[in-house]
Amino acid sequence: MPDPKSDLLQGTLDLIVLRILTLGPRHGYGIAQRIQQISKDVLQVNQGSLYPALLRLEQNGWIRSEWGISDNNRRAKYYSITAAGKSQLAEETENWERVSGAIKKLLAATS
Repeated sequence: MPDPKSDLLQGTLDLIVLRILTLGPRHGYGIAQRIQQISKDVLQVNQGSLYPALLRLEQNGWIRSEWGISDNNRRAKYYSITAAGKSQLAEETENWERVSGAIKKLLAATS
């Protein structure tokens, strides 16, 4: 029987990470936890997908990082969204809504 949890679709990860970071700075594990929590365990992100995405987002100037101390007193890299990231989030959200609306119409079509 397939696992009911799904890995995030490649194209949606950037959008979701940017959205999570509008809630405040988080370290990578905290981002993954928040995605899983908000989606009620439907979506999960593995480290092999998350950290390359964070690097890509940082290289694009959409997020920035700085070292800090986590809740369990360990050194962790914290990520936060930039102004450019907020603009990108708005653009990607609009795009997602357009595409998902079109898919919804296709799934609802009866003839």
